[in-house]
Amino acid sequence: MFESVVGNEINILSFLICLLSSMVLGILSSLVFTRGHSHSGSWAQSLAILPPVVTLVIMMVNGNIGAGLAVAGTFALVRFRSAPGTAREITALFFTVAIGLACGMGYVGIAAVFFAVVSAMTLLLNLFHFGEAGKAQRQLKITIPENLDYDGLFDDIFQQYTKSHELIRVRTTNMGTLYELTYMVELKSAQPDKRFIDDIRCRNGNLNIICGKELENETL
Repeated sequence: MFESVVGNEINILSFLICLLSSMVLGILSSLVFTRGHSHSGSWAQSLAILPPVVTLVIMMVNGNIGAGLAVAGTFALVRFRSAPGTAREITALFFTVAIGLACGMGYVGIAAVFFAVVSAMTLLLNLFHFGEAGKAQRQLKITIPENLDYDGLFDDIFQQYTKSHELIRVRTTNMGTLYELTYMVELKSAQPDKRFIDDIRCRNGNLNIICGKELENETL
C-alpha cells in the first residue's frame, strides 16, 4: 500500500494512477479548506488543480537533482510574485503541494492516508473553533485629535462596557494631526452597545470609530 507505483521508468498505467489520484485528492482538499470559509472560485479551483500540476512536474524530474532545484526555484518565484495570503491559505497551498509531491513520486497510498488524517484534523479544529477569538472580542479603532493624551483616556468607559481591553497599536494620520488608537476589547455583551460608541464619540470629538471583528490577515 505504501510502495511507489512508479518504477525505474514511467509507463502509461503508473502515470494515469498518479495523475487521477492527485486530481481526486486535489478536489477533496479544495472542499476541505473552503468549507465554512469565504473564498473565491479561482481560489477553490487553484487548490484542486495544484496537486496534479505538481505531480506532473515531479514525475518529469524523476530523480534529476538539477531539475529538482530548478523546479524548487520556480515555485519560490511564484510564491514571492503572488500577493500574501492568510495563514490558512498558505497552509492549504503547502498541503496540496505535499499531496502532489507524494503522488508524483508514486506514493499514492501515503498521499491518501496523509489527506485523510490531516483533513479529519482540520475539520475537527473547525468544528470546535479551535484558537478562534471569542464572540465578544472586537478590534476597536478610535481616532483622536493630537492634543489629547491617549494614555488612560477611555479607561472608565472600557471598565463600564468591557471585560478586558488592551492598546495594541498607535499611529498618526492626517499629516500627524490625528492619532489612531487600536484596541483589542472583550465586550460584556456579544454586540457593541450603542451607548458604548456614543460615550467614546463624546470623548474623541466625534471623530472616526471602528468596532468590529479583526480581519483574518495574518500570514505565516
